[in-house]
Parts: sequence; C-alpha cells; structure tokens
Amino acid sequence: MAEAFTAAAQYFRAQEHENNLRKKTAGSIAKLERARQSLAGGVSSGLRRTARPFPLYFDHGTGPYITDVDGNTYVDYMLGWGPLILGHAPPAINAAVADVLQRGHTFGAQHDLEYEVAELLQQYIPCAERIAFANSGTEVVQVALRLARACTSRPRYLKFEGHYHGWDDSTLVSYHPTLEEIGQAHGAPVPVGTGQRANADAIVVEWNDSQAVEQAFREHGAEISAIICEPLLCNSGCIPADPGFLAFLRQITSTHGALLIFDEVITGLRLALGGAQQLYGVVPDLATFAKAIGGGMPLSALAGKKEYMDWIATGRVVHAGTLNGNPVVLAAAKATLQTLAADNGAAYNRMWSLGEMLRQGLQDRLRQKHIPVVTTGGGPVFQVLFQEKAPRTYRETLAADRSLYIDFAVAMLDEGVALLQDGRWYISAAHTMQEVERTLAATDRILQ
Repeated sequence: MAEAFTAAAQYFRAQEHENNLRKKTAGSIAKLERARQSLAGGVSSGLRRTARPFPLYFDHGTGPYITDVDGNTYVDYMLGWGPLILGHAPPAINAAVADVLQRGHTFGAQHDLEYEVAELLQQYIPCAERIAFANSGTEVVQVALRLARACTSRPRYLKFEGHYHGWDDSTLVSYHPTLEEIGQAHGAPVPVGTGQRANADAIVVEWNDSQAVEQAFREHGAEISAIICEPLLCNSGCIPADPGFLAFLRQITSTHGALLIFDEVITGLRLALGGAQQLYGVVPDLATFAKAIGGGMPLSALAGKKEYMDWIATGRVVHAGTLNGNPVVLAAAKATLQTLAADNGAAYNRMWSLGEMLRQGLQDRLRQKHIPVVTTGGGPVFQVLFQEKAPRTYRETLAADRSLYIDFAVAMLDEGVALLQDGRWYISAAHTMQEVERTLAATDRILQ
C-alpha cells in the first residue's frame, strides 16, 4: 500500500500546487501576517490554524461558491464546517434576518419566534416534545449531560472514542488520540490538550462495540447517567453505526435507567429534516442540534422528551444564557426550516442524489489510478479516506494516509475546489449538477 500512496503523491504534486496558490493569494498572506499581531495564531478557532498551505481569507460567498480576498472563487464543500445547509447568503435567510434587524437584535426576553421555531422543531424531530435554545454545540451538550445527571442522580456518562461533543474539559477526551496514547491510557479518557482538568466522569469505549458497552454497564451501571454519541460519526470518518447498534443503545439505556443522547450537532437537519433519528428510526431521550439548524447563524438547541425537559421547565436544572433564543438567529432558523421543508423536503432528495453522485465519482476516479480510497457516510455529508478498508471504529481510521489527503485537498484548491482538510465533504441545497461536474473535472485534471 505504501507504493500506491507514493504514486498518488506524484499525481497530486503538492509542492507545485502550493506554489501556485501562494502566487494567487498574496492578499491572504498579507492579512494573515497582520492578524497574527492581534489574534492568537492569526485565527479565531484553533482548527483553522494548520490549514495548508496557510489559512485563506475570504471576502464573500454566494450559493455553493466562496471567494477569497484575492478574487479567486471556489466551489465550496467546507460550508463553514457544516452550518451552511442552504449555501452562502441564501435569499430566504437574508430577507428574514433583515426584517428582524430593523426591530431589534436581542431582547433578553420573550418573542414570537421562540415558540414558532420550537413548534417547527416539534413537528419534524421525533424526540422533540420540548425545546431549549442556546448558542453553540458545546454549551448545549453541557445542558444535556447536566440534565441526564439530574434525572438519574448518577454522575458519569459513556461516550465513544473519536466522537466529538464540544471543547469543554468534561467532553474533550478521547477525540483523536494516537494508538500510543490509547495504549498508555489503559482505558482511561485521553485529554486532547494541556490545561484540561482531569476527567473521572467519562467512560470511553469503541464505536460499534456492543460487548464493550455491556461490560461498561456491568461494571459501572449504577453510575452511568447517559450514553452520548454521534449517530453517524461525522467527526472521525463519517462512520455509520453497524446494523442494529443504535437500537441496541436504545435498549440498553432503557434497561439500565440511563438516558440516550444523540449529538446531532452535525447530523441534525443535514441527513434529514428530523435528523439522524428520523433517518435511522431510533428515537433518543435527548438530542443536541447546532450548525445547520441556524443556517449559518450561531444557534443550538436541545430537543427532548417532556418528562426530562420538565426538569428545565421547573428550574430544577439550570439552563441560562443572555443571548439564548435571540430573534436574529431564530429568524434564520425559521427560514432554514421552511426552505428545507418546502415541496415535501425536495431539497433533501437533491442533496442526497448529488452527494452520492459526487462521492461515487470521486471514489471511481481515484481507484482507476490505483489509489487506495474508501468513502463513508453519504449524500449531504461524506468522508474520503485514503486507506484500503472502510473503517468501523475510530482506530481503523488511523490507517488512512492523512498527509496524502491534504495533498489532494491542496491540489483541488488550486483547481478551484475548497475542501476541509480532514476529509469531510458537505453538500448544500444550493449545489447543483454544474458544481458536481466541475468538481469531478478538477479531479480528472489533477489525476492526469
């Protein structure tokens, strides 16, 4: 396999493409140097810091396209790391937000959009008997875990290796550990960075390992308040649950009196209007939503069954936030939901069709050049991994040649296609066959 990867690197000609990009993006280079004098690392999120050849600066986006400060326009499959389910600057959201801005940005009090959006979410999301709004995925996960602890009077939770549930110390463990770190931890949670508090509350097992979950409940069942998981593991390879695994999680939590929490920060509104729980037919007790739910605005929501959400309603569990449910973001959310629901959800049929066409086209072209590649996930969000076998767990993604994929992403950027360098591809309702054909043509050019 090493020889195949070496051959692939010659196709991608990373240094040549990096040199081309540096010539075309002098404005970004200058702005990054200026930003580094005031912003830590020159960026506002650490994940953006290591982009190759360097973090680009963008001026505007329209539909499925994004344009940098030097005037280069790219087909965009980053979509702001997932929130832009309708693409850039969709007219429906622009109009809704413009209307609200004339009447005030935030009230710190009640307004009609709060219950209007909550009612829409109730209509579409299976577990959404009640809703609570917040601003980011990280904080709404904290609300969900606090609620689970309160309802069960238990201190701990079970999570899966490779799953991401925000950057709080309590959940930022065993996200992307190396095999060496996993071995040294002897089953304990692995912190991601320095300065994190020790975490004794998380119990970590491998995704798709039902025996490990059963063992955890045998040993710690009286302490486990909840299982939390990404129902499609989007943050580490877009790995689906094995057939029956989500139903198993539903059954074992019910048996042991623990809650099942789906982290639908990525999958919510992306895989289906009702999220992964609608697509897979397994209903959790609680589910967290962010990214696509705001259509590009900073909004998150906790959806859950009334018996648990009543703990928030009565104040027994504290849920607070100055900007929670502000009218600007909820106007964007309402427009997003209405657009996606139009014509019986026709936007999802298009995203799934185009996404599958693109995923299969990429896979076929790369394999024709004898490059070991697999694609996982599907439709509106999928992953491209340079390895021979599709992974079932996070550890199996470690076989992928990540540096080679970044070479591929840099080459595609030079050809006018913007990709996340972790291998995820997002499709929006604004993408059309034209963008798919343009992307596959760019792939053909770099593989010549």
